[in-house]
Order: sequence, then C-alpha cells, then structure tokens
Amino acid sequence: MATITIPKKELKTVLKESIREVLEQESMKFRVFFAPFVSQKEQKDIEKRYGRPFRKVAKSTEVKI
Repeated sequence: MATITIPKKELKTVLKESIREVLEQESMKFRVFFAPFVSQKEQKDIEKRYGRPFRKVAKSTEVKI
C-alpha cells in the first residue's frame, strides 16, 4: 500500500470544495422537495393572470461555513 503526502493547505482546499459541492446538491434537493406542486390548469391560470416570466433566472449559490 502506497502512502501519499500532500500539503495541509491543499488538503484543506480540496475538502472545502468537496463540502461546497455536497451542500449545493443537498440544498437543491430540499428546494425541489419543498416546492409546491402546480397542476397544468393552475399554471395556465397563473400565466393568464400575471403573464409569463420574461427574464432568465441566474443561478447563484453562496454557502458560508
């Protein structure tokens, strides 16, 4: 079995990045889970009353640990 040695700073950076990725994935699961279900009929009524969204939504994620 081979032993790999990496600097502490590099290990810390890799761990931070991995944790950020996992937290982002899990938070997306929660958003989907808690989003209310909207039927096609309800969606058409909403669009009729308020119009369709006219701008693209930008994805931004910020997690402070």
